[in-house]
Amino acid sequence: MAEKDISLPEASNFIEQIINEELAAGKLEPVGNKVKVRFPPEPNGYLHIGHLKALSINFGVKEKYRGEINLRMDDTNPAKESYEYVDAIVEALDWLGLKYDRLLFASDYYDRLYEIAEKYIADGNAYVCDLSAEQITATRGTLTEPGTPSPYRNRSVEENLRLFREMKAGKYPDGAKVLRAKIDMASPNINMRDPVIYRIAHVPHYRQGDKWCIYPMYDFAHPVSDAIEGITHSLCSLEFENHRPLYDWMVEKAGFPAPVPRQIEFARLNITNTLMSKRYLKKLVDEGVVRGWDDPRMPTLAGLKNRGVPARALKKFVEGVGVAKAYAVVNVAQLDSCVRDDLNESAERAMAVVDPLRLTITNYSGEEELPFEKNPLRPEDGSRGIKFTGSVYIERDDFALVPPPKYKRLTVGGTVRLKGAYVVRCDEAVTDENGRVTELKCTYFPESKSGSGLPCAVKAKGVVQWVDCKYGVPAEFRQYEQLLKDEQYPDQDYAERLNYDSEHVFSGYAEPYLAAAEENAPFQLMRAGYYKKCTQGGLVLSEIVSLKDNFNK
Repeated sequence: MAEKDISLPEASNFIEQIINEELAAGKLEPVGNKVKVRFPPEPNGYLHIGHLKALSINFGVKEKYRGEINLRMDDTNPAKESYEYVDAIVEALDWLGLKYDRLLFASDYYDRLYEIAEKYIADGNAYVCDLSAEQITATRGTLTEPGTPSPYRNRSVEENLRLFREMKAGKYPDGAKVLRAKIDMASPNINMRDPVIYRIAHVPHYRQGDKWCIYPMYDFAHPVSDAIEGITHSLCSLEFENHRPLYDWMVEKAGFPAPVPRQIEFARLNITNTLMSKRYLKKLVDEGVVRGWDDPRMPTLAGLKNRGVPARALKKFVEGVGVAKAYAVVNVAQLDSCVRDDLNESAERAMAVVDPLRLTITNYSGEEELPFEKNPLRPEDGSRGIKFTGSVYIERDDFALVPPPKYKRLTVGGTVRLKGAYVVRCDEAVTDENGRVTELKCTYFPESKSGSGLPCAVKAKGVVQWVDCKYGVPAEFRQYEQLLKDEQYPDQDYAERLNYDSEHVFSGYAEPYLAAAEENAPFQLMRAGYYKKCTQGGLVLSEIVSLKDNFNK
């Protein structure tokens, strides 16, 4: 039995196992055994949480094998691409703390790609076809029937070169001709049935301007760009598995020497109640369903950042999902749990009231400053002072005129503890002409002061948060629901499942400490949830994640 090469890192998934086997066999020897991967998004939208898995896998391989990684913009569709999306992708990786070795663009290879396309023609591996897109689709065949060869398939090399050069020169309108790879119209893999590799598009490119009016197709540009860059492993999601023979054919016919890139597929990240398609997400933006790509309800990385989700929580989440070959769907509650766990340890505690009800202590006078622990999980952070004047706001839900069974909050004649302050007893509920409670008249018990250690005969089963009426600051609270109503898979039509009531805005009060806090600082609002502080014409507290943990339940 061969002795294990102890210089190889321990493989934690099937991709790393494949890489280890190749390294052990010396397959990467011509390039110094260096593993080289890439992350190749198309700049036609913002990255979303589904891209996080590909990022984690590719950057993980780069780090584990001390290799290299390129961030390459696969920008071969000028009608949909722009610098806005390039910048958003770069900013997302920077926020995640992912360091790539170089930023590249497929559009930088247009001259080289064109030369390779002419090589395909010269070698008899490509031809110019005059069929329309609809005709090509109709003649491609089915899974059980072969395709029908194009009547232009047997054009001479000379004619194909002339026509292709005329396409490049702008002689023909959009759709008049395409360049197709000449492979096998009877292949059981439909992707191999003479796919289109160049099309005419009289559209300026955001980087190349009007230099080109023909553009390479993804299935051609992508593998050849990998080969040009010396990529050793093309790590991509499972939907490209059927494209692998085409990937290999494109690289082989281009004439690149060994070692050539190896495509390895993994299961993509699917999350319940989460729309993960750039096309659909762009539609939400264009139709005004959300306020932009970085709307806090959007599953884009920009949206998650804007919501206040810590980057490290996202990394922990995707690590927990793992790397697999089989298709699976992750419950969105697992993501919420990772965010909640992170913020529970890092976020400072504060008090706010979303639906305020005034509580007046009739036997209290003056004011005092009470100590409030910043984070019980981080005692080294200490405490801060919070003003108390005896007139406070509590949550309306923390009082009931007719309490349900086992109710542990405030009722007339009942008691409750104000967090960090005193036990109070409700003596009277003041109502308006409609029977709505407008104020609670209460008595407090001085010996019940939190942390005093004094004996107190009055006990309270419930503890509620509060905001002092004199010092409290008006605040707007924004709470969110998932954009999709149900847990159906993200590839299904979303139109009828969209939650148009996914944002709720309330007006309440918060302690002044929140108004003075750093912009975008996260807080655990006691018994309310985790919120991010914003300033938008006043104090805005935007929900990051609720306190309720459905996943661990």
